[in-house]
Amino acid sequence: MQVRAATPADLPALLALERDSAAAAHWSEAEYRRLFAEAGRAVLVIGEDAVQGFIVGRDLGPEWEIENVVVVSSVQRCGLGTRLVQELLDLARSRGAQMVFLEVRESNRAARALYSKSGFVQTGRRKSYYRNPEEDALVCKKLFPQVTGKAVEGGKRV
Repeated sequence: MQVRAATPADLPALLALERDSAAAAHWSEAEYRRLFAEAGRAVLVIGEDAVQGFIVGRDLGPEWEIENVVVVSSVQRCGLGTRLVQELLDLARSRGAQMVFLEVRESNRAARALYSKSGFVQTGRRKSYYRNPEEDALVCKKLFPQVTGKAVEGGKRV
């Protein structure tokens, strides 16, 4: 499956996927439109003929945040979520991120397993963070190993 940067033309598919997912972060159409106008936002989609899933990330300098991950229910547990998370992690690392964090519903065992498999560890809890239903969020983060070199030649570590 191809992963690519989303475009405004993908907006109807993003909205439809998000509306069909109980576990997704639910935003207004205006909030989704802003994703394409704001600097520091990354939206990736996966799919060949149709969008099968998406991930939204935010560049906060040395930190990035995963804000939303949605995969069509009929193709969940087929590796698409893992692929989207890995692509976003690769993008964040290529842009100099030192870590990526996220919040996940405590009851969302599938997402927690995905994040754990991707190297995230739980670092905190936000009481009553989610609504409808009210639930705690688990705060997770993934640190990227920092490259350390002994010598510098031509501005590059060796």
